[in-house]
Amino acid sequence: DDTNPVTEDADYVRAIQDDIRWLGFEWSGDIQYASDRFEQLYTWAQVLIGKGLAYIDDQSAEVISATRGAIGVPGVNSPFRDRSVDENLDLFARMRAGEFDDGQKVLRAKIDMAHTNGQMRDPILYRIRKVHHHRTGSAWCIYPTYDWAHGQCDAAEGITHSICTLEFDAHRPLYEWFLSNLDLPEPLPHQYEFARLNLTHTVMSKRKLLHLVQEKMVDGFDDPRMPTLRGLRRRGYPAEAIKAFCAHIGVAKTNSVNEVELLESFIRTDLNKQAVRRLAVLHPIKVVITNWPAGQVEWFEATNNPEDPTAGIRQIPFSGELYLESEDFMEVPAPKYFRLFPGNEVRLRNAYFVKCTEVIKNDQGDVVEVQVTYDPETKGGNSPDGRKVKTTLHWVSSAHAVPITAHLYHHLFNDPHPDSHEGRDSLEFLNPASRTVVTGWGEPSLSEVADETHIQFERLGYFSYDAKSKVFHRTVGLKDEWSRIQKRV
Repeated sequence: DDTNPVTEDADYVRAIQDDIRWLGFEWSGDIQYASDRFEQLYTWAQVLIGKGLAYIDDQSAEVISATRGAIGVPGVNSPFRDRSVDENLDLFARMRAGEFDDGQKVLRAKIDMAHTNGQMRDPILYRIRKVHHHRTGSAWCIYPTYDWAHGQCDAAEGITHSICTLEFDAHRPLYEWFLSNLDLPEPLPHQYEFARLNLTHTVMSKRKLLHLVQEKMVDGFDDPRMPTLRGLRRRGYPAEAIKAFCAHIGVAKTNSVNEVELLESFIRTDLNKQAVRRLAVLHPIKVVITNWPAGQVEWFEATNNPEDPTAGIRQIPFSGELYLESEDFMEVPAPKYFRLFPGNEVRLRNAYFVKCTEVIKNDQGDVVEVQVTYDPETKGGNSPDGRKVKTTLHWVSSAHAVPITAHLYHHLFNDPHPDSHEGRDSLEFLNPASRTVVTGWGEPSLSEVADETHIQFERLGYFSYDAKSKVFHRTVGLKDEWSRIQKRV
């Protein structure tokens, strides 16, 4: 649909094609554009004029809107409604020739200004737009409306089922009226409506999403917080998982909203099978093993993906100075806190048991270093004497760590239903903390990562690497929030 040159752009066309291919689909034959049939649509409009079913209206857009009436209130006939066929054909040709300015005249269908369906109250077929079109250039200065082009393009393209969302239900009588008043070959296309896919904590209106982009509330249509295919792809959502989610929820005839946590559960399931595992620390605290042999480095084997035996193994360096997540240490432990604290022993993944022996603070009283001792008999995380520890922590050797930048995402809108508040703008519920930027440390293998690689940072979540910005975007966390929601239900 490229009927409105003001809103169309070649970049949008390329983006749609890229998105379709990314989802795993291809189309047969040439891509169809409404602009391919501008000449035919113009000829068909002349046919309606010749039948006395269309006329040129000189009223402004504001007057036309004001005289359409309302529910239970009929509209008012235009004073230009009864122009002759010859006059209408002449004015229409002069509109095409560029004789009139934008908004000076429009072509309207002559149906019924008292119709109970407002769409049937002499809708506009053509308006003057003296702007450049991304495909036809300046060849045209009048452009068909979507309603006028819709059914006729469907018929010309051999479409039998024209699929629309529910808000087009009121447009179907107009769709059928146009088709029935033109000499078109059978079978004629039919319009079918279904519910759009709505998700919690976001909006799906193109107008509102465009506003977010134009006002720089997000970084663009491919911002990982956006519910666009480009945004989801950049965030790391696999195409197959999106398709599986859509197949699961099915097609509905009534509007509803799907919890974003359900979508995330499909993403998580897919990524668990394919994402490589890596160690990273995003909020580091320094840990020193005081009884570690000076200068010694050990290398431990780790599986790249325990769900995929063919993924292979890698070597991870271990030394006497490490980074742990700051939340994995608490000087004064809370109840049921089983991670690292003074006197407690934990397991370091693939490595050793360590016990906290001392806490080093700066002059402001902040913890700057945690000192531990390790048990060399627990190599590989095993205990030869059978003693048990309740927690296994991930780590990164500080001497071998590579710096990484990660973007952590939260809901774009704080309210799960931002569009549901009558009289309030959904943008009022925009989450100002929808993205957090952190810098941390990762194992050496993270120094070379291909674009869009899916990675599970162990204990932290699933991430996707963006080679252009050199950022790891958190796709989804490890906790299955959907299963929790289902349990509550």
